Amino acid sequence: MAVLLRLFALLFLATAARAEVLDREALGAFVRPPMSIGEPVNDRGVWELLNSGGALAGYVFETEPMAPLPGFSGAPVNLFVAIDLDGRFIDVKLIDHNEPIFVSGLGEAPFRAFLEQYRGLSIAQPMVVGTPYGDAEAGGALVYLDGVTKATASVRIAHESILAATREVAREKMQGLAAAPPAAPDPAYAEDLTWDDLVAEGIASRKVVTNAEVDAAFAGTVWADDDPEAQADPEGIYLDLWIVDLGPPSIRAAVLGAETQEKLDRLLAISPSEEPILVIDAGRHGLVSGDFVRNTAPDRLTASQDGLPVALRDADISVDLLPGVPEGTAMILRTDRRLGFDPSRPWVLEVEAVREHGMFQPELGRVALEAPHATPERFFVREGEAAPLSPAMEALRSRATDLALLGGLLAVLLLLVGPLMHRVARKGWLTPVRLGVLAVVTGFVGWWGQGQLSIVTVLGTIRTAWEGGSYAFLLYDPFGLAVWSAAIVGFVLWGRGLFCGWLCPFGALQEFAHHGGRWLRLPQWEPSAAWDRRLKGAKYVLLAGLVATVVLSPAHVDKAAEVEPFKTAITTFFVRDWFYVVYAAFWLVLGTVMFKGFCRYVCPLGAVMAIGGLLRGRDWIARRAECGSPCQLCKVRCRYGAIEASGKIDYSECFQCLDCVQILDDPKQCVPRILAARGPRAVPQRKAA
Repeated sequence: MAVLLRLFALLFLATAARAEVLDREALGAFVRPPMSIGEPVNDRGVWELLNSGGALAGYVFETEPMAPLPGFSGAPVNLFVAIDLDGRFIDVKLIDHNEPIFVSGLGEAPFRAFLEQYRGLSIAQPMVVGTPYGDAEAGGALVYLDGVTKATASVRIAHESILAATREVAREKMQGLAAAPPAAPDPAYAEDLTWDDLVAEGIASRKVVTNAEVDAAFAGTVWADDDPEAQADPEGIYLDLWIVDLGPPSIRAAVLGAETQEKLDRLLAISPSEEPILVIDAGRHGLVSGDFVRNTAPDRLTASQDGLPVALRDADISVDLLPGVPEGTAMILRTDRRLGFDPSRPWVLEVEAVREHGMFQPELGRVALEAPHATPERFFVREGEAAPLSPAMEALRSRATDLALLGGLLAVLLLLVGPLMHRVARKGWLTPVRLGVLAVVTGFVGWWGQGQLSIVTVLGTIRTAWEGGSYAFLLYDPFGLAVWSAAIVGFVLWGRGLFCGWLCPFGALQEFAHHGGRWLRLPQWEPSAAWDRRLKGAKYVLLAGLVATVVLSPAHVDKAAEVEPFKTAITTFFVRDWFYVVYAAFWLVLGTVMFKGFCRYVCPLGAVMAIGGLLRGRDWIARRAECGSPCQLCKVRCRYGAIEASGKIDYSECFQCLDCVQILDDPKQCVPRILAARGPRAVPQRKAA
């Protein structure tokens, strides 16, 4: 154990040199003939791309030097990108990665197929990983990239790496723009403003489009006569749009009601790099379609600055406006300044006017109505360098429902094993309640939510500490992060037991295997007490070996981590190479005759949980003076071997099954209580001779 702790200390104190960029020959292997690599543009891996005649055709680069967003192994996903002079993707290929789900889970084929979607797309197009809401929105301004089932977080990491690196190249080499950090609202600047002041100074900009102007935009197309309302009232207002940047405190104080300001302030406290933008439409347009889903990208609004897209997303805040502010459909959008959006410089909001032609499977026609906007620079300040993007909000949005359900499950579980523990532990209640919870954990947390915690995350965190990287990769999987948070809370309250006993999907499968073996009346086998003690140390040896692999041979970490069968049984649902399936099945079959052998003796994550359990602040299992001497009932019944002969609980091996709590509370099982109920025994008198 001391050696293991020293290894951890070494890792968290050390740093490593940054990976070198590929040279001409190595990068040239990814270029499709007849194109070739020209001269280097900078020292960060950007090279000229030459056509067959030797003329400049674009640029090629790798993403890691410019956007080193770490993946789940702790190492960035490094990708080859080729773009033409118009910012259109020529090719995107995989150079190097250590994403566990693709290394030996799903294989690299679905990852490479995902990257093929970029070919032909432009960096000027807003792109998101996901599925459009509503069939009617096919062909809209947003480009939706199909993710990879069971690997959404990993492909989102790759997507953000591609966009962040490509935008940097596009800004520097195609737009002639300086890569200075964007402006941010100046919190120290205060100005007393009213709505009339905002309008007079152009801080609140307005775009008005009549029905006749929209008709003119569709003139000569099949959609020319598909808006009877516009033809009946040509002078009527189709779009009456107001745009206000709410980032500066003085501006939002002149527009928003107190409740909305409070909600927006809370959002900005959590996400200080967000720039909120208010849009109000008093016309017919309505800003979004009927299929729009809150907290997602608006389906009929896009934005651009300097010809590059600005990612917009609904802030999911109900809007209460001050008196005097125009009424209409109002929503607050948000964009991340770390993506390069500069609120102090002019930008354009593009509003789509959409018409349908035909009754069945109608053709959709669209025209873009442009509304330029700029906010005076006096409200902003430029400080520091632009931070690398941490795109956690998209992951949170996509898992919002799952996270809400998980939060409810965790709240119920904490209640059951906390205040209601003694009621749950009653005879006749414990087994059905426990198996019911474990079934939900296996199905929802494991197979559906992909919330099986893994040693891979621990090793990725260690590798990040070793290499001095960012821990932002943890935010790409908010569902798993929520389970980790619950496990850490469990460390303080109960030790390792909350996760290992209640929240581990593979542990639940092993427990079901045990009950299946008993139902089949299979003979049960348990190691002797001496061998039980020896075998429990194996998981710490395996953990130390994995940590040493991170230091000595990081390229082999993913293979070494296959000592866990979690990826096979939970992540891929046994759809893997046969030898992985046989290995996972071995532990489940063994579980029918030996109670949870993998969890007790082999699991390196269990070793981590046991170490984390040292944070436990109390001995939560009550003991009696007679426990251990003379009563050994709890020790004999404990299938985890977590009770010593003295009656003391070994919390590093306790899985919080509550069996001993049931015995202690039951006057018909607890031996000291049974003896106390009988009263003092009369000493029999020896008969006289």
